[in-house]
Amino acid sequence: MASIHSRFRTARVIGLRLATGAVVLAALGAVSGRLLASQPATRVAVYVGTYTGGVSRGIYRFDLDTVSGTASTPELAAETRNPSFLAMHPNGLILYAVNEVGNFGGALMGAVSAFAVDAVGHLFFMNQEASSGIDPCHLAVDPSGRHVLVSNYTSGTLAVLPFASLGRLSPASAVYDHWGRGPVRSRQDGPHSHAAVFDPSGQFVFEADLGADLIHAYRFDAASGRLTPNEWFGSGLPPGAGPRHLAWNPSGRVLYAINELNSTVTAFHFNAWLGSIEPVQTVSTRPDGFTGPNSAAEIAVLPNGRFLYASNRGHDSLAVFSIDPATGRLTPAGHVSTGGKTPRHFAIDPTNRWLLAANQGSGSITIFRLDAATGQLSEAGRVTVPDPVCLLFSQEFR
Repeated sequence: MASIHSRFRTARVIGLRLATGAVVLAALGAVSGRLLASQPATRVAVYVGTYTGGVSRGIYRFDLDTVSGTASTPELAAETRNPSFLAMHPNGLILYAVNEVGNFGGALMGAVSAFAVDAVGHLFFMNQEASSGIDPCHLAVDPSGRHVLVSNYTSGTLAVLPFASLGRLSPASAVYDHWGRGPVRSRQDGPHSHAAVFDPSGQFVFEADLGADLIHAYRFDAASGRLTPNEWFGSGLPPGAGPRHLAWNPSGRVLYAINELNSTVTAFHFNAWLGSIEPVQTVSTRPDGFTGPNSAAEIAVLPNGRFLYASNRGHDSLAVFSIDPATGRLTPAGHVSTGGKTPRHFAIDPTNRWLLAANQGSGSITIFRLDAATGQLSEAGRVTVPDPVCLLFSQEFR
């Protein structure tokens, strides 16, 4: 992470180019105060992506105290349409949001927006570019900080958007189409790109295609942003699985996929030399005996590599799995109610003490105390935000 002095200089440049003089002075004052503070900072900003068809107006923000678990009152951080997924630049100074729409600029496509993050966590609009596909639903910033991958759900395409100066977005430099369909006609009438992730080295990309029951494989050139498809090194899933999101084991040897349509998690062994994956285990996210409607949504691995979490929409819970440190295989370790309806997304805070779950159906975010030794969760509070569908922690404490 850059030093506070380098962050100060970068933030100042961004502020001078994007904000009014008053905002710049406020940002400089906040940074100066932080430099003079004698006590370690304990508060981290949480950004909330939403759907804006109802009450919501865009991206919301609140602060979480990482010692007590208390949260400030959420406030609107940026007004923008359907920011249903958020991602941060590696420098922590630029936040990117999809605009999950299908009619951007009069064309059949969505958009991606870039926002500068000032020293106190406020967002300032920088620019917006077409996503080169319909209904973008996921972003992945490459580790070198030069490109962002955009998964376009409805059109089933994966686009590469380069960054210009100061992290501004440039038009797509490449767009990759996919083919195929699955047996669930209401959701698998064609390819539906739902998420892409870089491997730990940044050399390979794997993409979850919910519509075709495939994990697509690519080799990535960080200098040019070029993706070279290699389906031989990807993997198929059982018909009707519907892979949605992906998460790495911290060892870098195992990739996990959460399958939305059949509510399962599949573990893949990763060959870092070939850039290939091979399925080795599939487990259910639902508790034994549960027969009601359910769809799985988000997946995350605790940074210590000991536990994996998966969200259930229908059962409205988080499934907890212990991880075998040698093989990466999963063992069910229980379920915890999310305290709301339709938990679409959740995130673990930078200290690994707290897990926050976004309950889209009830307009609430539940704060859980996380025991990293046992993996268990205990509810510590709730926050109200309309239609929350994505959570993103800032990289800077205040």
